[in-house]
Amino acid sequence: MPAVAPRSGDAIFASAERVNAELFTLTYGAIVRQLITDLEEVDEVNKQLDQMGYNIGVRLIDEFLAKSNVSRCVDFKETAEVIAKVGFKMFLGVTATVTNWDAEGTTCSLVLEDNPLVDFVELPDTCQGLHYCNVLNGVVRGALEMVSMKTEVTWIRDMLRGDDAYELQVKLLKQIPEEYPYKDDE
Repeated sequence: MPAVAPRSGDAIFASAERVNAELFTLTYGAIVRQLITDLEEVDEVNKQLDQMGYNIGVRLIDEFLAKSNVSRCVDFKETAEVIAKVGFKMFLGVTATVTNWDAEGTTCSLVLEDNPLVDFVELPDTCQGLHYCNVLNGVVRGALEMVSMKTEVTWIRDMLRGDDAYELQVKLLKQIPEEYPYKDDE
């Protein structure tokens, strides 16, 4: 039986049903705006966006694994490459560059040159502490937790704040041993 080759992010993105990108961007913007109105404090909005993203990531990983045919990654470096080249392409239509590895191979940066979540967005002076795309932090964190990797994900650079790119730092805190909810009968 021939082995199933993993599908590239480009192939998956091309064949996936998509919502109009502008509609998605505007809907996300409306959610962020409503959170700002409801919560009033930028730090609370950042926390809520991260939590929303985490909940999405926990569920999104199943779709990712089912549609991408990606086999289990051997280490955190390979995992980061799959997120950058397949995951981001599959769900956002963009790829990221993996860079800035630490000596232990447990911390890296995912650099996005383009980010479809920020089309039509300008942050007002009252929202300068806002991490507008904090939902992405949570998505990455939630998805990785479901594949046994506890991580910390933070924004390093943000073009909405005048930086030259969008940079997420992903730090592997610990590898979680897999637990099975059943015992084998012997």
